Amino acid sequence: MPWVNEELGRQFAEIADLLELSGADRFRVRAYERARDAIATARVDLGELDDNALAALDGIGTSTARKIVEFREQGEIGMLTELRRQVPPGIVALVKVPGLGPKTARQLHDELGVTSLDDLRAALASGELRHLPGLGARTEENLRAGLARLDATLTQRTPLADVIGVAEELLARVRQLPDVERAVLAGSFRRGRDTIGDLDLLVATHAPAKVLSAVSADALVRDVVAQGDTKLTVLTLRDLQVDVRAVEPASWGAALIYFTGSKAHNVRIRERALRRGTTLSEYGLHARDDDALLAGHDEAAVYAALGLPWISPTLREDRGEVAAAADGTLPEVVTTLRGDLHGHSDWSGDGRGSIDEMAAAAAAAGLEYWAVTDHAEALAINGLTAAQFADRRAALGALADQVDVTLLDGVELNIGVDGELDYDDDVLARFEFCVASVHTALGRDADAQTARIITAMRHPAVHAIGHLTGRKIGTRPGFDVHFDRILEAALETGTALEINASPRRLDLSDEHVRRAVDAGVTLTISSDAHQPSELDNLRFGIATAQRGWASATDVLNCRDLDGLREFVDRKRSGARR
Repeated sequence: MPWVNEELGRQFAEIADLLELSGADRFRVRAYERARDAIATARVDLGELDDNALAALDGIGTSTARKIVEFREQGEIGMLTELRRQVPPGIVALVKVPGLGPKTARQLHDELGVTSLDDLRAALASGELRHLPGLGARTEENLRAGLARLDATLTQRTPLADVIGVAEELLARVRQLPDVERAVLAGSFRRGRDTIGDLDLLVATHAPAKVLSAVSADALVRDVVAQGDTKLTVLTLRDLQVDVRAVEPASWGAALIYFTGSKAHNVRIRERALRRGTTLSEYGLHARDDDALLAGHDEAAVYAALGLPWISPTLREDRGEVAAAADGTLPEVVTTLRGDLHGHSDWSGDGRGSIDEMAAAAAAAGLEYWAVTDHAEALAINGLTAAQFADRRAALGALADQVDVTLLDGVELNIGVDGELDYDDDVLARFEFCVASVHTALGRDADAQTARIITAMRHPAVHAIGHLTGRKIGTRPGFDVHFDRILEAALETGTALEINASPRRLDLSDEHVRRAVDAGVTLTISSDAHQPSELDNLRFGIATAQRGWASATDVLNCRDLDGLREFVDRKRSGARR
């Protein structure tokens, strides 16, 4: 999604919440919710449309269009700024509690004087809350659970999904500056982590003062925290702190290693440098005796001077990668995919792209095949009946010769509380690829969750398990499973485990991937795309796979179509690996 759309969607959602918290008329609130939804589903970059084109979009009227233009021109929406002043920030914090909406937050504020999370905890402890109209013991129980979930996700780090748009837009703008030779997002972002602390932006230039001055004046920058000769710290529109560091081009490679990290990886290679009679810093690799520069301009040259092959940034966590590089056992991590095995179309309720639009995006991404895995009927968001899937199957056949990618007739099944699936065996046997996922009853214990998943894995039509733990980074921790048992069942049944590449999920995590690779379990890397632009999610899944040391041989959708079908046929026949 274009960064302008992403930021506007967030700001209109905040306007709707703040209006409701301030007691505004429900129709007015709903108007901004509709604008939020229209922005989320827009298939064009709202930063490139004029006023008339904006107002003509479904769900975006003249008033909304004016606010979009205001944001583009001034970097903020005046109405939102004023609402932030009017609504106490403590009340805003309340709606971050899962299950606590603006209406209840307003009620708690007006009737109990709750203005913070601590006030909410006190109200729960005193039992006052249960006596309010419309609330009760069940509400108390839900809010306690919501607070526990919020506490589990509160962190000084920001989910990757929340920074991608603004981070990559800022990078693109910096790369266009005339005095910039090279620019890269370093740190956790470059290492492919699922959360980000402060964002590191490294720039190679002979004119650091001019570059840093230009960055500080950019419209994406809300505030300058500190500025020096070679370092600039700013806050972006999303309050993301960005440290911009300007280095001489001759030191680029060494600086890129240093600012990519991790700190533990850097310590390990500096120790290796010292043992070899050299010193390594962000300025370069130097001989200890006469300080002669041995390498610095290029990352690979620095590693080579240390007697090592280049190490992928995604592996630089001091998890044995330096020793493996030294003895030649560093894995050739996966870098490209031949297909995508989990994606949605507008046939199911939450899909926002037609099959031909999604297929075109898959072909543009260089994929050979794309599995159309719309939701099955047990899911409340308009999952498809068996009859509707039959109609979709006919539509896929009609499109087969019109698109540049092989379309696979797939489904995302729902794993019931006892491991049951949506359809009978005859219906399931007609699909070319089935991914099965847990979408409901997320609060069950590890024994129950593990049992239901393994039951589903034993069905011959289930080829992969989707987003295993159900986590949503920053908002919902994953449910507990006995992962060792899951791995054993995957091997026993010949079922793949998915790395869901949505940056909101990245589930399996990199730690789970490493354990799966070590166990010999087959993985998939799937976009879970619900609109064409989300095919780009695959890059985040690839990064997570790399962090778990996965190679192409570990990943099912690195195989060609014949190899994929062989895997599916083997599962259907009950054959083991």
